[in-house]
Formats: sequence, structure tokens, C-alpha cells
Amino acid sequence: MMMREVVIRPGRVEDLEQAADLVVRLKRLNEEFDPILKVSSDAVEKARGYIREALGDDRKLLLVAEAGGKVVGLLKADITVRDFYEPKTEGAIREFYILPEHRRKRLGEEMVLEATKHLRDKGAWIITAEFPTQNIIAVNFYKKLGFRSIISLHATTLPITAERQEGGQS
Repeated sequence: MMMREVVIRPGRVEDLEQAADLVVRLKRLNEEFDPILKVSSDAVEKARGYIREALGDDRKLLLVAEAGGKVVGLLKADITVRDFYEPKTEGAIREFYILPEHRRKRLGEEMVLEATKHLRDKGAWIITAEFPTQNIIAVNFYKKLGFRSIISLHATTLPITAERQEGGQS
């Protein structure tokens, strides 16, 4: 069976529905890694707005991988300013998802390398990636590409007690 050619390109308005679908798939996958990442009931509509905003903002990057007229992968990144660190400009990969049937074919690596080029053109000289800590596949993927952990984000769903709310004590 011959593989269809996959093209990596900037996202377009006509990609909105398929791109939003991939964002929601990613969020549902994240929920599998950690239930604190429970997907909201309005995730589809939020994803549409999120993609629409990314398409209209020069400080954001939306790349899609297309095969046979279908969006099979998505990478969304933001340009952010690191006020206290050098280099000042960061390219932060916020969303990255490839349909399962297109994984393990170097498409992920190609998409990250293409994103890196675009982000460097926008002035970002440090590239970061955001994903659930428990996603060992993502950890190993990014390590293979030379990424390393630099910040840990910890969360709880424990209730805040009334005395903590009133007194501001921890």
C-alpha cells in the first residue's frame, strides 16, 4: 500500500473544523493521562474559538499536516516574553497532536523542526513544549529531540478551607 504524501503547512481558515477536532482529541488524550485534566462539555466550541484566534494572531503559530485533503496533525505554538530570563523570546508549543495512523513515521519530528524554523523567524530562540507529565511517550519524544524538563507544574483538587480563604494562610 502506498503512503499518501503528507504536507506540513501553516493552518488556514478552511482547516478550522478539522483543527478544532484534533485539539479536542488531544485534550481527551490528556484526560486519560490525568483526570485533573477533565475535558469540559463545551470543549468543541472552545477549540473552534482557540483555533480561530490562533489564525488571526501573528504571535501564534498554527501548523497542520495534511494528507489527501485531510488534516492529520496539528501543532499550535505561542510566542511569549520571558521577562526575567535570556533569551527573552520563547516559542511555546501548546498543542501537538497527530492522528494515530500517522504516528511513528517521523511526522512528529518533522512538524517540530518546521515549527522551530517558524518560531525562530518570529524571534524565539528557546523552544518549549507543554504536555501532561504522565505522558511518557511525549517525554521520550521530546528528549529524543534534545528537549529537557525545566519547570514543574503541580496541581491539586483539594478543597480550600474557609480559614485559608479568610486568612490567606497556607
